[in-house]
Amino acid sequence: MSKALVIFEACVQAIRVGTLIEREGQKDKEFHFQNWFASRLDELGLHYDSPGRNTYPDFCLVNSAEGFELKGLAYPGRSANYDCNSQVPRGEHNGRQIFYVFGRYPKEPDGDRYPVLDFVMCHGEFLNADSTYVHKNESFKGFGSYGDILVRDRKMYVAPTPFALVEGTAHQRTLIVPAEHAIDGPFVCVGEVVRREANEIVVAYQFDLRSNEISTATVLNPNAGKEHTFSVYRLQGDPTEPV
Repeated sequence: MSKALVIFEACVQAIRVGTLIEREGQKDKEFHFQNWFASRLDELGLHYDSPGRNTYPDFCLVNSAEGFELKGLAYPGRSANYDCNSQVPRGEHNGRQIFYVFGRYPKEPDGDRYPVLDFVMCHGEFLNADSTYVHKNESFKGFGSYGDILVRDRKMYVAPTPFALVEGTAHQRTLIVPAEHAIDGPFVCVGEVVRREANEIVVAYQFDLRSNEISTATVLNPNAGKEHTFSVYRLQGDPTEPV
Protein backbone atom coordinates (compact mmCIF):
# COMPACT_ATOMS: atom_id res chain seq x y z
CA MET A 1 0.00 0.00 0.00
CA SER A 2 2.92 2.37 0.58
CA LYS A 3 3.36 3.52 -3.02
CA ALA A 4 -0.37 4.05 -3.56
CA LEU A 5 -0.56 6.22 -0.46
CA VAL A 6 2.42 8.32 -1.50
CA ILE A 7 1.03 8.74 -5.00
CA PHE A 8 -2.40 9.73 -3.71
CA GLU A 9 -0.82 12.32 -1.42
CA ALA A 10 1.25 13.72 -4.29
CA CYS A 11 -1.83 14.03 -6.51
CA VAL A 12 -3.83 15.82 -3.81
CA GLN A 13 -0.97 18.20 -3.09
CA ALA A 14 -0.69 18.98 -6.81
CA ILE A 15 -4.41 19.78 -6.98
CA ARG A 16 -4.14 21.99 -3.90
CA VAL A 17 -1.41 24.14 -5.43
CA GLY A 18 -3.23 24.38 -8.74
CA THR A 19 -1.10 22.12 -10.94
CA LEU A 20 -3.08 22.03 -14.16
CA ILE A 21 -3.72 19.34 -16.74
CA GLU A 22 -2.11 20.29 -20.03
CA ARG A 23 -3.43 18.78 -23.21
CA GLU A 24 -1.47 18.88 -26.41
CA GLY A 25 -4.49 20.05 -28.43
CA GLN A 26 -8.18 19.46 -29.14
CA LYS A 27 -7.42 15.96 -30.45
CA ASP A 28 -5.87 14.90 -27.13
CA LYS A 29 -8.95 13.25 -25.64
CA GLU A 30 -7.26 10.38 -23.82
CA PHE A 31 -3.76 11.02 -22.58
CA HIS A 32 -3.94 14.49 -20.97
CA PHE A 33 -5.01 13.16 -17.56
CA GLN A 34 -2.55 10.26 -17.87
CA ASN A 35 0.25 12.75 -18.54
CA TRP A 36 -0.75 14.76 -15.46
CA PHE A 37 -0.61 11.57 -13.35
CA ALA A 38 2.71 10.54 -14.90
CA SER A 39 4.19 13.87 -13.83
CA ARG A 40 3.35 13.03 -10.22
CA LEU A 41 5.18 9.68 -10.55
CA ASP A 42 8.16 11.46 -12.07
CA GLU A 43 8.25 13.99 -9.23
CA LEU A 44 8.29 11.12 -6.74
CA GLY A 45 11.12 9.43 -8.63
CA LEU A 46 9.08 6.25 -9.18
CA HIS A 47 9.97 4.02 -12.10
CA TYR A 48 7.10 2.71 -14.20
CA ASP A 49 6.32 1.16 -17.55
CA SER A 50 5.03 3.80 -19.96
CA PRO A 51 1.37 3.41 -20.92
CA GLY A 52 0.16 2.46 -24.38
CA ARG A 53 -3.23 2.38 -26.04
CA ASN A 54 -3.91 -1.30 -25.34
CA THR A 55 -1.94 -1.89 -22.16
CA TYR A 56 -3.50 -2.80 -18.82
CA PRO A 57 -3.15 -1.28 -16.37
CA ASP A 58 -2.06 2.10 -17.70
CA PHE A 59 0.88 2.35 -15.29
CA CYS A 60 2.82 -0.54 -13.78
CA LEU A 61 5.37 0.38 -11.12
CA VAL A 62 8.73 -1.29 -11.64
CA ASN A 63 9.86 -1.74 -8.04
CA SER A 64 6.46 -2.37 -6.49
CA ALA A 65 3.73 -4.88 -7.36
CA GLU A 66 1.14 -2.17 -7.98
CA GLY A 67 -0.60 -0.91 -11.08
CA PHE A 68 -2.79 2.11 -11.79
CA GLU A 69 -5.62 2.35 -14.31
CA LEU A 70 -6.57 5.94 -15.19
CA LYS A 71 -9.92 7.39 -16.24
CA GLY A 72 -10.41 11.08 -16.93
CA LEU A 73 -14.02 12.28 -16.98
CA ALA A 74 -15.37 15.56 -18.33
CA TYR A 75 -17.62 17.48 -15.93
CA PRO A 76 -20.48 18.10 -16.29
CA GLY A 77 -20.93 14.96 -18.30
CA ARG A 78 -20.94 11.22 -17.97
CA SER A 79 -19.91 10.40 -14.41
CA ALA A 80 -22.10 7.46 -13.38
CA ASN A 81 -20.19 4.85 -15.38
CA TYR A 82 -17.23 4.43 -17.70
CA ASP A 83 -16.10 2.15 -20.53
CA CYS A 84 -13.58 -0.59 -19.80
CA ASN A 85 -12.27 -1.35 -23.24
CA SER A 86 -9.90 -4.18 -22.47
CA GLN A 87 -10.36 -5.56 -18.95
CA VAL A 88 -13.09 -6.00 -16.36
CA PRO A 89 -12.29 -3.98 -13.23
CA ARG A 90 -10.35 -6.06 -10.75
CA GLY A 91 -8.23 -5.72 -7.65
CA GLU A 92 -5.38 -7.96 -8.80
CA HIS A 93 -3.80 -8.57 -12.20
CA ASN A 94 -0.64 -10.57 -12.96
CA GLY A 95 0.37 -10.45 -9.31
CA ARG A 96 -0.10 -6.68 -8.99
CA GLN A 97 -2.55 -4.85 -6.78
CA ILE A 98 -4.61 -2.63 -9.09
CA PHE A 99 -5.84 0.85 -8.22
CA TYR A 100 -8.27 2.88 -10.31
CA VAL A 101 -7.75 6.61 -10.57
CA PHE A 102 -10.65 8.87 -11.57
CA GLY A 103 -10.19 12.56 -12.21
CA ARG A 104 -12.82 15.00 -13.42
CA TYR A 105 -11.98 18.15 -15.33
CA PRO A 106 -14.03 20.91 -17.03
CA LYS A 107 -16.00 19.69 -20.05
CA GLU A 108 -15.50 22.91 -21.98
CA PRO A 109 -12.25 24.53 -20.79
CA ASP A 110 -11.29 27.91 -22.18
CA GLY A 111 -7.89 26.65 -23.24
CA ASP A 112 -5.54 23.67 -23.17
CA ARG A 113 -4.72 24.03 -19.45
CA TYR A 114 -7.36 23.29 -16.82
CA PRO A 115 -7.70 21.99 -13.24
CA VAL A 116 -8.52 18.60 -11.77
CA LEU A 117 -11.94 19.26 -10.22
CA ASP A 118 -12.16 16.14 -8.08
CA PHE A 119 -10.15 12.98 -7.66
CA VAL A 120 -10.77 9.41 -6.49
CA MET A 121 -8.24 6.62 -6.12
CA CYS A 122 -9.86 3.29 -5.26
CA HIS A 123 -8.64 -0.27 -5.00
CA GLY A 124 -9.96 -2.34 -7.90
CA GLU A 125 -11.76 -4.67 -5.51
CA PHE A 126 -14.13 -1.80 -4.76
CA LEU A 127 -15.37 -1.99 -8.36
CA ASN A 128 -15.29 -5.79 -8.70
CA ALA A 129 -14.35 -8.38 -6.10
CA ASP A 130 -13.54 -11.13 -8.62
CA SER A 131 -10.04 -11.15 -10.11
CA THR A 132 -10.24 -14.62 -11.68
CA TYR A 133 -12.04 -13.78 -14.94
CA VAL A 134 -9.77 -13.89 -18.00
CA HIS A 135 -10.68 -11.45 -20.79
CA LYS A 136 -10.43 -12.78 -24.34
CA ASN A 137 -11.79 -11.57 -27.67
CA GLU A 138 -12.78 -14.49 -29.89
CA SER A 139 -14.05 -14.75 -33.47
CA PHE A 140 -15.63 -17.16 -35.91
CA LYS A 141 -15.82 -17.38 -39.70
CA GLY A 142 -18.78 -18.48 -41.78
CA PHE A 143 -21.19 -15.55 -41.61
CA GLY A 144 -22.87 -14.03 -44.66
CA SER A 145 -24.27 -15.33 -47.96
CA TYR A 146 -20.96 -16.83 -49.06
CA GLY A 147 -19.89 -18.03 -45.63
CA ASP A 148 -16.61 -16.13 -45.68
CA ILE A 149 -17.27 -13.20 -43.31
CA LEU A 150 -15.50 -13.14 -39.97
CA VAL A 151 -17.42 -12.07 -36.88
CA ARG A 152 -15.36 -10.72 -33.98
CA ASP A 153 -16.71 -10.95 -30.44
CA ARG A 154 -14.99 -7.86 -29.03
CA LYS A 155 -16.26 -7.40 -25.51
CA MET A 156 -16.57 -3.99 -23.89
CA TYR A 157 -17.50 -3.56 -20.24
CA VAL A 158 -19.26 -0.61 -18.63
CA ALA A 159 -18.68 -0.25 -14.89
CA PRO A 160 -20.00 2.22 -12.31
CA THR A 161 -17.66 4.94 -11.07
CA PRO A 162 -17.09 5.77 -7.39
CA PHE A 163 -19.04 8.98 -8.03
CA ALA A 164 -22.14 6.82 -8.61
CA LEU A 165 -21.47 4.11 -6.03
CA VAL A 166 -21.17 6.33 -2.96
CA GLU A 167 -22.20 9.80 -1.89
CA GLY A 168 -19.57 12.29 -0.83
CA THR A 169 -16.88 11.84 -3.47
CA ALA A 170 -17.99 14.66 -5.76
CA HIS A 171 -15.81 17.79 -5.52
CA GLN A 172 -13.46 16.08 -3.06
CA ARG A 173 -10.18 14.12 -3.11
CA THR A 174 -10.86 10.62 -1.85
CA LEU A 175 -9.02 7.33 -1.30
CA ILE A 176 -10.97 4.04 -1.00
CA VAL A 177 -9.22 0.83 0.06
CA PRO A 178 -10.22 -2.52 1.59
CA ALA A 179 -10.77 -2.10 5.32
CA GLU A 180 -8.11 -4.68 6.18
CA HIS A 181 -5.36 -2.62 4.55
CA ALA A 182 -3.37 -0.80 7.18
CA ILE A 183 -3.17 2.95 6.63
CA ASP A 184 -0.70 5.24 8.33
CA GLY A 185 0.54 8.72 7.65
CA PRO A 186 -1.37 11.97 7.13
CA PHE A 187 -4.77 10.43 6.36
CA VAL A 188 -8.16 10.87 7.99
CA CYS A 189 -10.85 8.19 7.80
CA VAL A 190 -14.15 9.73 6.70
CA GLY A 191 -16.31 6.64 6.36
CA GLU A 192 -16.80 2.96 5.67
CA VAL A 193 -18.60 1.48 2.68
CA VAL A 194 -19.96 -2.06 2.41
CA ARG A 195 -20.58 -3.77 -0.94
CA ARG A 196 -22.56 -7.02 -0.96
CA GLU A 197 -22.14 -9.68 -3.63
CA ALA A 198 -25.11 -10.49 -5.87
CA ASN A 199 -27.18 -13.66 -5.57
CA GLU A 200 -26.50 -14.67 -9.17
CA ILE A 201 -23.63 -14.16 -11.57
CA VAL A 202 -23.61 -14.20 -15.37
CA VAL A 203 -21.51 -17.06 -16.79
CA ALA A 204 -22.48 -16.96 -20.49
CA TYR A 205 -24.33 -14.98 -23.11
CA GLN A 206 -25.73 -15.66 -26.56
CA PHE A 207 -26.54 -13.31 -29.43
CA ASP A 208 -29.21 -14.24 -31.99
CA LEU A 209 -28.14 -12.87 -35.39
CA ARG A 210 -31.68 -13.22 -36.72
CA SER A 211 -33.53 -11.27 -34.03
CA ASN A 212 -30.59 -9.16 -32.79
CA GLU A 213 -31.45 -10.22 -29.25
CA ILE A 214 -28.97 -11.08 -26.54
CA SER A 215 -29.64 -13.54 -23.73
CA THR A 216 -27.63 -14.45 -20.65
CA ALA A 217 -27.15 -17.52 -18.51
CA THR A 218 -26.67 -17.17 -14.77
CA VAL A 219 -25.72 -19.43 -11.88
CA LEU A 220 -25.97 -19.00 -8.16
CA ASN A 221 -23.06 -17.01 -6.78
CA PRO A 222 -21.17 -19.19 -4.26
CA ASN A 223 -20.31 -15.95 -2.43
CA ALA A 224 -23.86 -14.61 -2.50
CA GLY A 225 -24.40 -12.04 0.24
CA LYS A 226 -20.71 -11.81 1.13
CA GLU A 227 -19.89 -8.34 2.34
CA HIS A 228 -16.75 -6.45 1.36
CA THR A 229 -15.92 -3.52 3.61
CA PHE A 230 -13.89 -0.53 2.43
CA SER A 231 -12.45 2.38 4.36
CA VAL A 232 -12.58 5.88 2.91
CA TYR A 233 -9.80 8.40 3.55
CA ARG A 234 -8.86 11.97 2.81
CA LEU A 235 -5.54 13.71 3.22
CA GLN A 236 -5.20 15.77 6.37
CA GLY A 237 -6.29 19.34 5.69
CA ASP A 238 -9.02 18.36 3.24
CA PRO A 239 -12.73 18.52 4.21
CA THR A 240 -13.85 15.62 6.38
CA GLU A 241 -17.51 15.37 5.36
CA PRO A 242 -18.48 11.71 5.68
CA VAL A 243 -18.73 9.35 2.71
